[in-house]
Amino acid sequence: MICLPAPAKLNLFLYITGRRDDGYHNLQTLFQFVDFGDELGFETADELTLSPELPGVAPESNLIIKAARLLQAHTGSHKGAHITLTKRLPMGGGLGGGSSDAATTLVGLNRLWQLGLGNDELASLGLQLGADVPVFVHGRAAFAEGVGDIFTDAVPPEPWYLVLNPGVEVSTPAVFTDPELPRNSPVMSLEQRLNSPWQNDCEALVKKRHPEVAKLLSWLLEYAPSRMTGTGACVFGTFDSRKAAENALENAPAGTVGFVAKGCNQSPLLTAIKAL
Repeated sequence: MICLPAPAKLNLFLYITGRRDDGYHNLQTLFQFVDFGDELGFETADELTLSPELPGVAPESNLIIKAARLLQAHTGSHKGAHITLTKRLPMGGGLGGGSSDAATTLVGLNRLWQLGLGNDELASLGLQLGADVPVFVHGRAAFAEGVGDIFTDAVPPEPWYLVLNPGVEVSTPAVFTDPELPRNSPVMSLEQRLNSPWQNDCEALVKKRHPEVAKLLSWLLEYAPSRMTGTGACVFGTFDSRKAAENALENAPAGTVGFVAKGCNQSPLLTAIKAL
């Protein structure tokens, strides 16, 4: 069996620079990983199976199974696998859980089945599953442009983060089709972005549509510089130490779910696959 992490990502900033003719949006965002996320185990088997199944998600609709099927079709492989999922990241949270699971599946089965595909080829396959999948395959903190598939490696600071879940699920398609979403941020270089105040163009809209996000972000801003990640719903604050982040978590509003994690410019997945 091969066991690999499927780490969460944070969008340290997210700007929407325009809508394309195909309906997708051009973005500029800074991805960084954290040392917390899901975990997947891969074991050779005759058939392709996943356990446990996610509530409300049919197996063939799960990005893990979709990634495995795509890899089979691309390579002509008839090998199977039993995949075990330890799910820690919320769905619809902006942490990239489904995309990370898909990327780890591509990387893990490529190794288990000895297919020999390179990361660029796996990332290209991943783009068919979702715009965030390639960055998880790529495995390094990156300034992403286009639909999130054009990468420039980046080395932002690696602080401690407190990530909090407001307990609501935000639909990414709903955010990107909302007429009130800003779509006119100027295109800037990575250096210009790094030296400007960071923001998330989706945040104001999501706070308006989901008061739970606004309330939790307002609370967190009392402790640290804080933003929403992706299209939400999770919010995160930046701290200089684990202890400071943990102290804030201890004082979080009753019932709040969250975790403390370290920023990582090299994905835990990349670290783990190199160690095999």
